[in-house]
Amino acid sequence: MVERIDEMKALLLKLKEETLKEINKTMKSTSEIPSGEPSGDIYDQASSERDRELGLLLNDREREKLRNIDEALLRIQEGDYGICEECGCDIPIGRLKVMPFAHYCVKCKEDIEKIQAQTKRFEEEKSYSEIPINDDEDM
Repeated sequence: MVERIDEMKALLLKLKEETLKEINKTMKSTSEIPSGEPSGDIYDQASSERDRELGLLLNDREREKLRNIDEALLRIQEGDYGICEECGCDIPIGRLKVMPFAHYCVKCKEDIEKIQAQTKRFEEEKSYSEIPINDDEDM
Protein backbone atom coordinates (compact mmCIF):
# COMPACT_ATOMS: atom_id res chain seq x y z
CA MET A 1 0.00 0.00 0.00
CA VAL A 2 2.88 2.39 0.81
CA GLU A 3 4.27 1.91 -2.72
CA ARG A 4 0.90 2.84 -4.21
CA ILE A 5 0.71 5.96 -2.05
CA ASP A 6 4.25 6.94 -3.09
CA GLU A 7 3.31 6.28 -6.73
CA MET A 8 0.18 8.44 -6.42
CA LYS A 9 2.11 11.21 -4.65
CA ALA A 10 4.65 11.27 -7.49
CA LEU A 11 1.79 11.35 -10.01
CA LEU A 12 0.10 14.24 -8.15
CA LEU A 13 3.36 16.21 -7.93
CA LYS A 14 3.96 15.73 -11.66
CA LEU A 15 0.37 16.79 -12.41
CA LYS A 16 0.84 19.85 -10.19
CA GLU A 17 4.02 20.83 -12.04
CA GLU A 18 2.28 20.44 -15.43
CA THR A 19 -0.72 22.45 -14.22
CA LEU A 20 1.52 25.28 -12.96
CA LYS A 21 3.31 25.35 -16.34
CA GLU A 22 -0.05 25.54 -18.11
CA ILE A 23 -1.21 28.40 -15.88
CA ASN A 24 2.03 30.30 -16.51
CA LYS A 25 1.75 29.71 -20.26
CA THR A 26 -1.85 30.95 -20.29
CA MET A 27 -0.97 34.00 -18.22
CA LYS A 28 1.91 34.86 -20.56
CA SER A 29 -0.24 34.55 -23.68
CA THR A 30 -3.03 36.61 -22.06
CA SER A 31 -0.61 39.35 -20.98
CA GLU A 32 0.83 39.54 -24.50
CA ILE A 33 -2.55 40.68 -25.82
CA PRO A 34 -2.26 44.47 -26.04
CA SER A 35 -4.70 46.43 -23.94
CA GLY A 36 -5.62 50.08 -24.00
CA GLU A 37 -6.19 51.51 -27.44
CA PRO A 38 -8.28 49.11 -29.55
CA SER A 39 -6.56 48.03 -32.72
CA GLY A 40 -7.94 46.41 -35.85
CA ASP A 41 -11.55 46.27 -36.86
CA ILE A 42 -14.47 45.29 -34.67
CA TYR A 43 -14.06 41.60 -35.55
CA ASP A 44 -10.41 41.61 -34.45
CA GLN A 45 -11.40 43.29 -31.19
CA ALA A 46 -14.19 40.77 -30.58
CA SER A 47 -11.82 37.90 -31.33
CA SER A 48 -9.21 39.29 -28.92
CA GLU A 49 -11.82 39.73 -26.20
CA ARG A 50 -13.08 36.18 -26.72
CA ASP A 51 -9.51 34.85 -26.51
CA ARG A 52 -8.91 36.81 -23.30
CA GLU A 53 -12.14 35.48 -21.73
CA LEU A 54 -11.31 31.93 -22.79
CA GLY A 55 -7.86 32.28 -21.24
CA LEU A 56 -9.38 33.46 -17.96
CA LEU A 57 -11.90 30.60 -17.97
CA LEU A 58 -9.18 28.03 -18.60
CA ASN A 59 -7.08 29.64 -15.89
CA ASP A 60 -9.97 29.23 -13.41
CA ARG A 61 -10.23 25.54 -14.29
CA GLU A 62 -6.50 25.08 -13.88
CA ARG A 63 -6.57 26.82 -10.49
CA GLU A 64 -9.43 24.53 -9.38
CA LYS A 65 -7.41 21.52 -10.54
CA LEU A 66 -4.40 22.82 -8.61
CA ARG A 67 -6.53 23.22 -5.47
CA ASN A 68 -7.77 19.61 -5.86
CA ILE A 69 -4.20 18.37 -6.27
CA ASP A 70 -3.08 20.23 -3.13
CA GLU A 71 -6.02 18.77 -1.19
CA ALA A 72 -5.08 15.26 -2.36
CA LEU A 73 -1.47 15.80 -1.27
CA LEU A 74 -2.75 16.95 2.12
CA ARG A 75 -4.92 13.80 2.40
CA ILE A 76 -1.80 11.70 1.69
CA GLN A 77 0.02 13.53 4.47
CA GLU A 78 -2.89 12.98 6.88
CA GLY A 79 -3.35 9.32 5.90
CA ASP A 80 -6.84 9.81 4.42
CA TYR A 81 -5.89 9.49 0.74
CA GLY A 82 -7.76 6.93 -1.31
CA ILE A 83 -10.71 6.69 1.09
CA CYS A 84 -14.16 7.70 -0.17
CA GLU A 85 -15.41 10.73 1.76
CA GLU A 86 -19.01 9.51 1.43
CA CYS A 87 -18.98 5.79 2.29
CA GLY A 88 -15.51 5.38 3.83
CA CYS A 89 -14.51 2.54 1.48
CA ASP A 90 -11.22 2.41 -0.40
CA ILE A 91 -11.26 4.11 -3.78
CA PRO A 92 -9.97 1.60 -6.35
CA ILE A 93 -6.42 2.28 -7.55
CA GLY A 94 -7.65 2.31 -11.17
CA ARG A 95 -9.90 5.28 -10.40
CA LEU A 96 -7.09 7.07 -8.57
CA LYS A 97 -4.75 6.61 -11.53
CA VAL A 98 -7.32 8.24 -13.81
CA MET A 99 -8.48 10.86 -11.28
CA PRO A 100 -5.68 11.08 -8.69
CA PHE A 101 -7.49 13.74 -6.65
CA ALA A 102 -10.81 11.85 -6.46
CA HIS A 103 -12.76 12.37 -3.23
CA TYR A 104 -15.32 9.62 -3.88
CA CYS A 105 -15.59 6.08 -5.22
CA VAL A 106 -17.44 5.74 -8.54
CA LYS A 107 -20.77 4.69 -7.01
CA CYS A 108 -20.88 7.55 -4.50
CA LYS A 109 -19.82 10.06 -7.17
CA GLU A 110 -22.62 8.84 -9.46
CA ASP A 111 -25.14 9.14 -6.61
CA ILE A 112 -23.96 12.68 -5.81
CA GLU A 113 -24.18 13.71 -9.49
CA LYS A 114 -27.72 12.31 -9.74
CA ILE A 115 -28.80 14.33 -6.71
CA GLN A 116 -27.13 17.46 -8.13
CA ALA A 117 -28.87 16.97 -11.49
CA GLN A 118 -32.25 16.52 -9.79
CA THR A 119 -31.69 19.61 -7.64
CA LYS A 120 -30.67 21.66 -10.68
CA ARG A 121 -33.71 20.47 -12.63
CA PHE A 122 -35.98 21.30 -9.66
CA GLU A 123 -34.46 24.79 -9.33
CA GLU A 124 -34.89 25.44 -13.07
CA GLU A 125 -38.52 24.28 -12.99
CA LYS A 126 -39.15 26.44 -9.93
CA SER A 127 -37.68 29.53 -11.58
CA TYR A 128 -39.74 28.96 -14.75
CA SER A 129 -42.93 28.56 -12.71
CA GLU A 130 -42.27 31.93 -11.07
CA ILE A 131 -42.22 33.76 -14.41
CA PRO A 132 -45.53 35.60 -14.83
CA ILE A 133 -47.53 34.79 -17.92
CA ASN A 134 -49.28 37.74 -19.55
CA ASP A 135 -52.65 37.02 -21.05
CA ASP A 136 -53.54 39.17 -24.01
CA GLU A 137 -57.15 39.24 -22.80
CA ASP A 138 -56.20 41.23 -19.68
CA MET A 139 -54.76 44.09 -21.71
